[in-house]
Amino acid sequence: MRICVYLSLVVVLLGLCAWGPVEMRRTRFKPKPKPKKNGKPLEEILPAQNIDIKQMSGKWFLLSVASRCNYLLDNHYKVESTTMTLTVPDSPDSPVAVSTFRKHNYQCWEIRQHYERASSPGHLLLKGNQPEMDVKITVVQTDYNSYAILVYKRMRKITMKLYGRTTSITDTIVDRFEELAQKQNLGLDVVFQFPDYGFCNASDKKHILAMT
Repeated sequence: MRICVYLSLVVVLLGLCAWGPVEMRRTRFKPKPKPKKNGKPLEEILPAQNIDIKQMSGKWFLLSVASRCNYLLDNHYKVESTTMTLTVPDSPDSPVAVSTFRKHNYQCWEIRQHYERASSPGHLLLKGNQPEMDVKITVVQTDYNSYAILVYKRMRKITMKLYGRTTSITDTIVDRFEELAQKQNLGLDVVFQFPDYGFCNASDKKHILAMT
């Protein structure tokens, strides 16, 4: 049973397979249509200019996820509120410590990871057990104080996440996130909002995972 729980957490925290909403913040209560794939060329994903990863230290609330992950598409109604806390050391050679809190089976779980810092600003790397399992992370946009848009890429699969310093964020930022997702062929049919209640402040269980 513990093995099953552990595996489910790995799936939940896959940067390329995050869960969707319990409720929608905007007027999107209609059932989502089956995602359509198209052959449009994807825009190049570029990091924010002059990004200072140090200013991203602290707590972030996961607000929205754009992903074609099959698990998310089938189970988005099971999602729980999720927070991520970044601890960025002063040394540029030291990895960023990542602590993720979420509920599972009515218990609060903490998952600890480390993102390696790349030579190019705005890029991070979550190493997997094998090179092909590495997740490349790009900070696409952020103002450090209210929101951050991150892209997670493993091989050819892409997931975009919108984080906020609080659970309240302007529609302008939400629209910007959705427009960026659309440019990666991630339309509204695969954009999901996370709940803004029921957050964990302490953990009942802890896991240290090699990848998210």
